[in-house]
Amino acid sequence: MLDPTLPLGVFDSGLGGLTVVREITAALPHERVLYLGDTARVPYGARSPETVVRYAQACARALVQRGIKALVVACNTVSAVALDVLRVDLDLPVLGVIEPGARAAVAASRSLRIGVLGTAGTVASGAYPRAVLSISTRAEVTAHAAPLLVPLVEEGWIEGEVPHLAVRRYLEPLARARVDTVVLGCTHYPILRPILEQEARAMLGEVAVVDSAHATAAELSHMLSTRGLLRTRGDGDVELLVTDRPRTFAELTQRFLGGEEREAHVIDL
Repeated sequence: MLDPTLPLGVFDSGLGGLTVVREITAALPHERVLYLGDTARVPYGARSPETVVRYAQACARALVQRGIKALVVACNTVSAVALDVLRVDLDLPVLGVIEPGARAAVAASRSLRIGVLGTAGTVASGAYPRAVLSISTRAEVTAHAAPLLVPLVEEGWIEGEVPHLAVRRYLEPLARARVDTVVLGCTHYPILRPILEQEARAMLGEVAVVDSAHATAAELSHMLSTRGLLRTRGDGDVELLVTDRPRTFAELTQRFLGGEEREAHVIDL
């Protein structure tokens, strides 16, 4: 029996998964979160599936060794290609971000023409179309890779002409497909959400922009409750682990998590 007082393990290839952590801490204020950002090997999206699986197993192993009660894969690329492997490997609940995001997209769409922006790995996997079609066979999904957005976020290029130009270019195939819902299929992308929403509305008119982080936090809450793993008292906290650039990571956490700047500890995978 897992101990409900243990922390939740969350990992991503870099800082993007902090968007998921933010939603988790808002929905589950008593929970402790142990977050790992694999900043030495970001981005995962252009890696081969075999490499992504290997990286994911290393991240999961590092968190399990420190003692966690459940694992949240806050990375669309890993959720697309390695989630089943992790569920076989680990003797604890494992939740990804794609299925919650797909359910949120179907709920938000009026026409069931849904667009997905993701990393090359996520798009090549076909995970979002499969997840959406498992919910509604009437849906039409157009997925397009947006490889420049992760490095833009990691380098802090989240304002100005450059991200606007990149976002506009990546939205063009979705505009041609006349989607009415755009799924942010990478946890880094919500950091560019103001630009994405502005450009999407300019090109598509009334459009819903779906971030899977909120839906993931809601499903996590339900999963913990049904399994008797919900922490119902005490102060929550977030501990940060990275594989490189702890100073830069710590500076950015203040922007995404609020409050005081948080120290990030370097570990070796």
